[in-house]
Amino acid sequence: MTDLTNRVIRYSLIAAFGGFVFGIDAANISGGVRYIQSLFELSATQIGLVVSCAIAGVIFSLLFAGTLAETYGRKKVLLGIATAYLLSSLISALAPSFEMLVLGRFIGGVAFASLTISAMYIGEIAPAETRGKFVSINQLLITLGSLLAFIVNYFFVKLIGNSDWVTEENVWRFMLGFEVVPNIIWISLLLTIPESPRWLIKKSREVEAEAVFARFVPRAHIASLVASIKNSLSSNQQTSTYHQLRELFSRKMFMVLLIAICYAIVQGGTGMNAVLFYAPTVFEQVGMSTQSTMMQTIVLGSVAVTFTLVSIVFVDKLGRRALTLAGLSLVVVAHLSSWYGFKTATYKIDAAAIVKMQEQNIDVDKVEGFLDKTYVNDVALKADLSSVYSKKELPLVTGPIINATISIDAVFVLTGIFLFLAAFNMSIGPIMWVIFSEIFPNRVRSIALPFAALIQSVSAVTIQQFFPWQLENVGSANTFLTYAVVGFVGLLIMMKILPETKNKSIEDIENKLVAR
Repeated sequence: MTDLTNRVIRYSLIAAFGGFVFGIDAANISGGVRYIQSLFELSATQIGLVVSCAIAGVIFSLLFAGTLAETYGRKKVLLGIATAYLLSSLISALAPSFEMLVLGRFIGGVAFASLTISAMYIGEIAPAETRGKFVSINQLLITLGSLLAFIVNYFFVKLIGNSDWVTEENVWRFMLGFEVVPNIIWISLLLTIPESPRWLIKKSREVEAEAVFARFVPRAHIASLVASIKNSLSSNQQTSTYHQLRELFSRKMFMVLLIAICYAIVQGGTGMNAVLFYAPTVFEQVGMSTQSTMMQTIVLGSVAVTFTLVSIVFVDKLGRRALTLAGLSLVVVAHLSSWYGFKTATYKIDAAAIVKMQEQNIDVDKVEGFLDKTYVNDVALKADLSSVYSKKELPLVTGPIINATISIDAVFVLTGIFLFLAAFNMSIGPIMWVIFSEIFPNRVRSIALPFAALIQSVSAVTIQQFFPWQLENVGSANTFLTYAVVGFVGLLIMMKILPETKNKSIEDIENKLVAR
């Protein structure tokens, strides 16, 4: 491996480190959900807001990210994002109220915008034959960050009752506060990367661009590469937000925009953020104890990392289209498996269940009125529990009571969840960012990439916001059935419109997709 390649890898990893921070944030809030809900006595809608407000922050930041990246450069915007995330971590961990926690999480939403800017940056420095691998680093770092947070959450939960300084009231603060360390590391690393050479050329700073290219492109290729980029930009030298938006929504960009919007909706709508942000809650529905759910999240994180590595290995060999279609097919199968497992589950409060509840220190007097009652779904059980337990008690007792009362073939649910994580992380998770970094022409990419990410974020925030409400009112089975339907429709659409872009330069892809 040459020094030139090593530099591209290093710059890509640093730019994508925001994904690592995002992964930590997504996973540690999942571990803290039940404790936050209990402490502040939140409803299902309110806890959904705590989780989803980060993506709402993304939506807000994406309105400006493209313009800022175009005006100040990719590197400066990444530094601003990292600094804002540090502030978010401090506010969230120290939040004295539900409202302040929402504010902290909202500010943290800008971290997800880093995925857009880093995909933009990596797509502009990586060679065509390896660009898929480098952009996929975003997803790898998300999964690595999630895995680390799952491990940290597990050990913090184990300290409850065994430590004087970690309790059910404050454990979530340690989980969220842990983010400060990687935030500081990211800021330090970003100071060492160069600006995007394609952005420098846009700003008529050709000498600086050539100097940057010299770090990771053979000198003999620099002149032709610069000429190709200048030729691509020459058809539209106007780079203001207004001109880019007008170009993006013009008729000739129809196919590019259609691919991006469909991919964004499918990626966000198949439920990944529900599983990632509420992982312990999902495992709780199967009947696992609190510590068991935390341990399963570590396994879940390991699966995500493994199959993201599979994607990185094969994305430039098998291609974006093949992996997308294979992945979506598996997503549908996975969600149908989870749906069947939950659909056939029953719940009964009998003498044996009462004993199990007592072992978990549950106040069983409140459920004696439901003795020998059988429930055909989790919605009916949760409705009865909410009628006898307070908002403070309910988040902490629901899991143990489900654990004590459930009769379920958990193999279908667990297989579905892990298969979904594997399928998502080897396909639509990382490949969406690869596609986004490739299909947009240079002259609109600083607006187009954030716009596509905005669509994905709206799709994802809808899933996150309503997931707790769905579990409470629709039930686990129908929730996963909804995700299966989204995946199936997405599969049909992608079979029709998604092109293959491997081994093609950004300029070649533009010539194929953009109408003349």
